[in-house]
Amino acid sequence: MMPFGGFDMPVQYSGIIDEHHAVRSATGLFDVSHMGEVYVSGPEAFTFVQHLVSNDISKLYDGKALYTVMCRPDGGIVDDLLVYRRSEDTYMLVINAANIEKDWQWMVTNNPMKADLHNASDEVALLALQGPKAIDLLQSVTKVPLQDIKYYHFVEPAPGAFLGCERALLSRTGYTGEPGFEIYCEPDKVEFVWHSLMEAGESVGLKPAGLGARDTLRLEAGFSLYGNDLTDETNPLEAGLGWVVKLESDDFIGRDVLTEIKTKGPERKLVAFVLNERGIPRQGCLIRSEEGDEIGIVTSGSQSPILGQGIGMGYVPNMEKYTQPDQPLRIDVRGRLLSATVKKPPLHK
Repeated sequence: MMPFGGFDMPVQYSGIIDEHHAVRSATGLFDVSHMGEVYVSGPEAFTFVQHLVSNDISKLYDGKALYTVMCRPDGGIVDDLLVYRRSEDTYMLVINAANIEKDWQWMVTNNPMKADLHNASDEVALLALQGPKAIDLLQSVTKVPLQDIKYYHFVEPAPGAFLGCERALLSRTGYTGEPGFEIYCEPDKVEFVWHSLMEAGESVGLKPAGLGARDTLRLEAGFSLYGNDLTDETNPLEAGLGWVVKLESDDFIGRDVLTEIKTKGPERKLVAFVLNERGIPRQGCLIRSEEGDEIGIVTSGSQSPILGQGIGMGYVPNMEKYTQPDQPLRIDVRGRLLSATVKKPPLHK
């Protein structure tokens, strides 16, 4: 166990590598109830969310979710988040645990249209069931038809229809690069849901998984982590998130600066890499050119349980010789310059 974002969180159960392989080959269950949830409702809900985030929520419909970012006026990322459209005037925003208070204050401050906001973070528990056997396993404990739910879509079962939960939301989303569901429910039911899934999954190799495996899984998949790869000092265009920045949509916070950055091109770019020598890159390690010149810094790094190699991500100058797949880099790991190669995620194909 370790403290994380004000919560006491499990780092590992049976071990990071064991849990990682369970998610890639069978399925794993994560308790991620530390994540934050904010409900937005009322006649101004759409206008508020569209103003708040960079993606175009006019593309949403009931039962559809999208990934996006909130930006500051200078383009820096306040947080990355999921937006769920529950009805025409009701949305759920899912934010990072360490940012709950910061994000809440940001939303309250940037709400001139006076949409109804409710911080429900303490009223919602969240489990993530991830892996190639996850969907069949979840289907075995509910009559709610899951095969009909597409990626980044969700359902809210009738009260009591999902393991007795009065308020459940089943979402085809995740943070591992594997198929699966994220399960939102009331806190007083989550322990029963957890044990029901663990019991049903015993025959298919289900294992509980902690923050350690969550980090190695997301890194293999090439998913960014706020506080490492995304911060107030990074913008979504340099972070490879241009696909969630819809400059043609309504005026959102940071749009003018991001339009200018896109026109000029970002000065740096977040790249993924694989080490060609033994070693584990860590956050803060220097990235050097093949000639040894310092060009950037590692923002996330670990050992890939699937590849058996060190992997990571970091920012380098936005030049083809540093950013294109198969280009060589050097990673300074404790004074050793280790050979690395730029790769396009996911790294675990």
